[in-house]
Amino acid sequence: MTPTIDPVRTEIIRSALLQAAEDMNTTLIRSAYTPTIYEAKDCAVAIMDRHHQVLGQSSGLPIFLGNLEEVTRDTESRFGRDVWQPGDVWVLNDAYIAGAHLNDVTVFGPVFERADGGELIGFAASRAHWIDLGSKDPGGSMDSTSIYQEGLRLGATRIYAAGEPVAEVLRLIATNSRFPEPLLGDLRAQTACIRTGADRMREIVSRWGLPLVEAARDAFFAQTERLEAAALTGLPDGEYFAEGALDNDGIDLDTPIPIRVRVSVEAGRISIDLTESADQTRGPVNCGAAQAVAACRVAYKALLSPDVALNGGSFKHLDVTVREGSVLAAVEPAPVQYYYSHLGLLIDLVTRALAEAMPDAVAAASYGDSLIVQMMGFDPRTGRDFLSQEATVGGWGAWNGGDGETALINNVNGSLRDMPVEVLETLFPVRVDRYEVREGSGGAGAFRGGDGVVREYTFEADQDLSLWWERSVTPAWGLFGGESGAAPRVTLNPGTESERTLLKANAMRVAAGDVLRCESGGGGGYGTE
Repeated sequence: MTPTIDPVRTEIIRSALLQAAEDMNTTLIRSAYTPTIYEAKDCAVAIMDRHHQVLGQSSGLPIFLGNLEEVTRDTESRFGRDVWQPGDVWVLNDAYIAGAHLNDVTVFGPVFERADGGELIGFAASRAHWIDLGSKDPGGSMDSTSIYQEGLRLGATRIYAAGEPVAEVLRLIATNSRFPEPLLGDLRAQTACIRTGADRMREIVSRWGLPLVEAARDAFFAQTERLEAAALTGLPDGEYFAEGALDNDGIDLDTPIPIRVRVSVEAGRISIDLTESADQTRGPVNCGAAQAVAACRVAYKALLSPDVALNGGSFKHLDVTVREGSVLAAVEPAPVQYYYSHLGLLIDLVTRALAEAMPDAVAAASYGDSLIVQMMGFDPRTGRDFLSQEATVGGWGAWNGGDGETALINNVNGSLRDMPVEVLETLFPVRVDRYEVREGSGGAGAFRGGDGVVREYTFEADQDLSLWWERSVTPAWGLFGGESGAAPRVTLNPGTESERTLLKANAMRVAAGDVLRCESGGGGGYGTE
């Protein structure tokens, strides 16, 4: 029999579970070995009940909203419920299950009422970006045409058994990376994160008892569902459509990749149909279906329930339909390294589709992409190979009430940070000569779009450069008469005889003294001036 629970205890338990997730995230960030995690914070964590429903998810990458549980569900469906044992920790990075690229590695494990056993009470999971998993180019390839070029791919694999490391599996993983020591360091940080989540969940269940915790869960799940239903009240029924395009797939540079979104609102439900989007591509802009669903959830949540914490009661009024074999639901052996480029566009397109239905809730489009700058090579200062990966900030769209934000990370990445100049210059042979606002890059309107940035590097050693910059074909559009923001622009050796403009490059050799100027896009404007 389920016990009754009052609102005060419900809120105490809900807050404790959310704090447990935040503690997990803090453990991961403070324990990580690579700046991609400890500085950029390219990670997310969740704590779940024994039925794989999210109880609490930390701040982190929104694009992982409500899909970390797909990993534990898939593992259980393959091996059965009895596979979960005390002290076990698992790893998975299969792109077609988790949806993300192989570098985004999920580490997860069961939580029992005692460290040595008892009843299964839940799961803890973390996902973080590992800098290298043996792809054909260090860190990841901008021109891969098959998943098999992108590195070590792991289905659900046990890396700790009964609390002890499975040495041969850890050795296998480390052997497939160019940077085995930091890779194992980040893996151990994620393992510590999982153990922190397990400890916190046991403490909560020990204090309140599992029946009361599950009663609180049912109460705040129901509350979340009611709040989202209320947010849908007044949204006019109808069918809404928007489309845009990625610049290209990184292989065929002259062919844009269309993304089409059809949104239906009927009887208090929102259905998002993505089946008209492009077929999966030869180049690495594909994603697994789980990430397309997550992108739609980000848009839905931003529009309808931004102040309600994510949990298993979320998204009960949302349906997402994808087409297997499309760029948004790729199948083997489609490459997936830059799976997130169309997800930022997708988030903006859902918003654009619903603009007429909810004009006071929407914003114009943002610059939209992670705009990756990756440098790798030999650092003569340390006598060691290095790999630097960083995302670039840009301008967000304006809304009915305010200008867009300037120099903000894109909507896919959320709590991720751009790399501090001091960290970049300390760890890698590069100097940042300019880092400033790209004045006037936001779209004009009654409310202006936010501006992008200019970030200019001088290479202090010969090295390889990879770039993935997007949204020049579909730059950040304005709404209700607002103008589009400026498109991104990247220039190698500006103002010299060897000046070259490019948005994508894969392991391109650059020399000491070469200069790279990166100018990110601005956001769209809102309304007429």
